Amino acid sequence: MPRTARLDAAGILHHVMIRGIERRKIFDDDADKESFLKRLEALIPETSTLCYAWSLMTNHAHLLVRTGRSPLSYFMGRLLTGYAVSYNRRHNRHGHLFQNRYKSIICEEDPYFMELVRYIHLNPVRTRANIIPDLKTLNGYPYTGHSAIAGRHPRNWQDADSVLAYFGKDVKEARRRYLAFIQKGIDEGIRTDLTGGGLIRSLGGWEEVRQHRNDRIKSDQRILGSSDFVMKILAEKQESLHRSYTQKQKGYTLEDLKEKAAHLFSLRPKDLTVKTKEKPYVNARSILCFWAVSELGILITEMARRLNVTQPAASQMVRRGRALAEEGNYKL
Repeated sequence: MPRTARLDAAGILHHVMIRGIERRKIFDDDADKESFLKRLEALIPETSTLCYAWSLMTNHAHLLVRTGRSPLSYFMGRLLTGYAVSYNRRHNRHGHLFQNRYKSIICEEDPYFMELVRYIHLNPVRTRANIIPDLKTLNGYPYTGHSAIAGRHPRNWQDADSVLAYFGKDVKEARRRYLAFIQKGIDEGIRTDLTGGGLIRSLGGWEEVRQHRNDRIKSDQRILGSSDFVMKILAEKQESLHRSYTQKQKGYTLEDLKEKAAHLFSLRPKDLTVKTKEKPYVNARSILCFWAVSELGILITEMARRLNVTQPAASQMVRRGRALAEEGNYKL
């Protein structure tokens, strides 16, 4: 079955799941986990990503993040590639560390935010290995975001304040209510309805959906939310695809974009491949990358190849180009 395209936009809430290849370990010991957390500590402020919840298990990990100025693909690419290289070097191994690509589910915030925070932070309690037996032990366990919210292991890159704000303005009282919420989750046991699929999960699976076949229900395994939320996200994605198709129908090619981007900064199209950090050249390349990705739907990896730069560098060009286009009102 072909892969479905990722869904993403600035400010979107994502539940991200990472697994080891063939369910093998991705963390052998605490040193590996600390290495992974150091990368999060560096990347989260750099990309303006917000992280509300996380847990590191032996062969998988969960993150609940809101994308900032960088796409989720850029953030996760930097995180996982860097960690895999470090892990392989440390353990003298070669080859892939992670199972295929990471899984990400866009989540509707109002009904699911706190449920996902709890679901993710209770992973060590609910695992078959029974790493954590109870709430008291979980409070001091350093490898989930719960310990930061509980006030035991504060992390400056984790947005614990936003989670506590759901439980009140006074931090002490909010923390008490949060801990009671987590304890209730332990008592209730495992939930299986927080993994995507629109109303399929909310209604209790496909059998329930079949009983509602007269209702207008929209579902997508990449999205966790109500039917209206699913349709809104898919419509935004379709609008992006439609824009790309429209520009191609008008006859725009990458060469046309090169000419227009170069003209904006009094350059020639061939100047866009010149290796220089002079501002006009950098700005022209950035506008070109932004237009190519947003207007023609060209992949960032393809633009990196064409401009002979790395994928992270091309991603930065897209972000810079977006800002320049908005500031200068540059349009095709």
